[in-house]
Amino acid sequence: MNYWLVKSEPFKYSWEQFMKDGKTFWDGVRNYQARNNMKAMKKGDQVLFYHSNEGLAVVGIAKVAKEAYQDPTTPDPNWVVVDLQPVKAFKEHVTLAQMKAEKRLENFQLIRQGRLSVCAVTEDEYNTILEMGGMKK
Repeated sequence: MNYWLVKSEPFKYSWEQFMKDGKTFWDGVRNYQARNNMKAMKKGDQVLFYHSNEGLAVVGIAKVAKEAYQDPTTPDPNWVVVDLQPVKAFKEHVTLAQMKAEKRLENFQLIRQGRLSVCAVTEDEYNTILEMGGMKK
């Protein structure tokens, strides 16, 4: 299993809306590195849901429900989407400031490449963030 992080501006698509929808396709990615990350996602991979611009925090866990396919919002074959399903909300949001202060996350892609909308996450980073969010003992 692999681990990922996706970013969403809550005023455009919030965790709360995602929970109401129960599933969504992750569209609008127009960065090649982020697109390549989406192409590498496999069904069942775990995904951290991050509120960007407002909140600046990991707020929930999702999973990949369907692997990459053509982005239906554009005819350009270079762009893909994946289907995501919400799994669980974090007990405590894990803020960007908290992650930056955590030594175990010093190489975290979210911190090192802050503008990347879909990031790879190592298993250790994933577990650290779960722990920080009160999700794991």
